[in-house]
Amino acid sequence: MNHHPTIKPSTDRAIAQSHFRTLRLGTPFQPRIDALALTNDWYNWAGYRAPHSLWDEELEYFAIRSQAALFDISPMTKYRIEGPDAEAYLDRVTLRDVTKLKPGRVHYTAWCDDDGLVLDDGTLFRLSPTRFRLCSQERHLPWLLDSAFRFDVSVEEETEAVAALALQGPTSFAILRDAGFAGIERLKVFDLAEFVHDGAVVVISRTGFTGDLGYELFVPADKALSLWDRLMTAGALRGIRAIGYAALNRARLEAGLIVANADFTTAEHAVRADRLRMPDEIGLGFMVDPEKGHFNGRRAILEVRTKRKLRHVLVGLEIEGNIPAEHAIVYYRKSQEVGLVSAAMWSPMAKRNIAIASLQRPYGDTIVDDLWVEIYAMRELQYQKLMKRAKVVPRPFIRLDRRTANPPADF
Repeated sequence: MNHHPTIKPSTDRAIAQSHFRTLRLGTPFQPRIDALALTNDWYNWAGYRAPHSLWDEELEYFAIRSQAALFDISPMTKYRIEGPDAEAYLDRVTLRDVTKLKPGRVHYTAWCDDDGLVLDDGTLFRLSPTRFRLCSQERHLPWLLDSAFRFDVSVEEETEAVAALALQGPTSFAILRDAGFAGIERLKVFDLAEFVHDGAVVVISRTGFTGDLGYELFVPADKALSLWDRLMTAGALRGIRAIGYAALNRARLEAGLIVANADFTTAEHAVRADRLRMPDEIGLGFMVDPEKGHFNGRRAILEVRTKRKLRHVLVGLEIEGNIPAEHAIVYYRKSQEVGLVSAAMWSPMAKRNIAIASLQRPYGDTIVDDLWVEIYAMRELQYQKLMKRAKVVPRPFIRLDRRTANPPADF
């Protein structure tokens, strides 16, 4: 007698194919983004289905630099931190002096473990004297909660509850003004303010990841589509276009900005010990404020500085030729391997072949000459090895006056 249950073929197929139907999460803006996704080019951003490109990767980049680009940053991890001890708590866990961050301001910061190794970087928004929003690449809720012991503070993740957009480019200010956000012209770089939208509050900050004039907007998830439509309607005559990450990544590289787990490996994700980084090794040493009270990693960071035992340095490179050196190995005198390129491109704005690379000290620090990159270029269906000269140059690779102009330029 057969005691095994009979599975109908249709049910069997449904079970076998169920993993195809287990889709990545959609953001509150997904209906609008899906309607514009001509390339159907997606990637996984923290479990969300995010566009790598929407219509044309190169033209999307030029939309940032010549018009206005709208990018969905809702998958970015967001924490609401509030309470009487919120300032003291954040001052304890992050590198910068939070007592200097006034309400209505934003600063770029990072946080470390007790060994002074970078866990992540992100932006801290001070919404009021006792209320903050911390945005980051990775998720840190257990660590943040553990660190809150004996502080009168609440820490809650609000990634799903708060939708967010980046509006970047020379016409971004004019679009927000035309959309009816009265007083938007008063926002200086790293300022934030609250505005009314659709019966709710939208927080707009003059921040971004492109090195251009730009803003970021945070709104309750149920008001996301009406905000998108409001911006698109106001920006129709000023060239507003939705973009994907590939275009944003080009702009951030020109601005010399770094990405966690791309240009450096966060302490929780590093498998190899030589991938761990301290703030001074990835260009974040300016954040460290040794004059403020104790903070995570303080002792280790200052000890390494005193003993001058920093092992790595993150640098900008200018490379001869016009072939991007993405993930190329960096050599000293064409023979000694001294580092690796993490991001590279031919910059349309700088008219230079640029890259960000992590090098072993003293290379890139005191030894900056006779550096080379190994590039493999496709020529007539065959890869050719090219050794191109590289020189260390300052970041950012481009500086746009409109990014910091007060009031913003009205394009």
